[in-house]
Amino acid sequence: MSRIGRMPVVVPSGVEVTVQGSYVKVKGPRGALEYTFPAVIKISKDDGEINVQRPSDEPKLRALHGMTRAIINNMVVGVSKGFEKVLEVNGVGYRAEMDGSNLVLYVGYSHPVKVEPPEGIKFEVEAKTRLIKIGGYDRQVVGQIAANIRSVRPPEPYQGKGIKYLEERIRRKAGKAGKAG
Repeated sequence: MSRIGRMPVVVPSGVEVTVQGSYVKVKGPRGALEYTFPAVIKISKDDGEINVQRPSDEPKLRALHGMTRAIINNMVVGVSKGFEKVLEVNGVGYRAEMDGSNLVLYVGYSHPVKVEPPEGIKFEVEAKTRLIKIGGYDRQVVGQIAANIRSVRPPEPYQGKGIKYLEERIRRKAGKAGKAG
């Protein structure tokens, strides 16, 4: 059995979970999420835990088993604690600012780039450290918005300018000077 899929999802206090067949709805202090899973995976809720079972050891079902449990866990954690991604802006003159709830990026283009947050997403900018914090209760949306912001100006390997994840390491290249010799 899958190590991930076999672990129960513990539901913290303040989080309401509704399971109807393969449909799961999770409601908490930060928001509400719902998802319909494949019908072959059995989801059951009993005394503060959610368990996921699969009918056989077929490879496709094994993959669905772990994925289903992981998505349910992300839903529960998201509505109770939330998720956050941190991006870092590097480069001379590159900066990020807030304009109301919108994020405005100045990253070397002739115009500023505005990013509007979708529902459930909040931006936060630390001007001194050039950090952009993206927070929300849906892990998939937080990751996708972070990837979209990074794609505005991805980091380049020669000078390291651009927008990168805080924990990301950029492999640096020597450039023309490193070629001679």
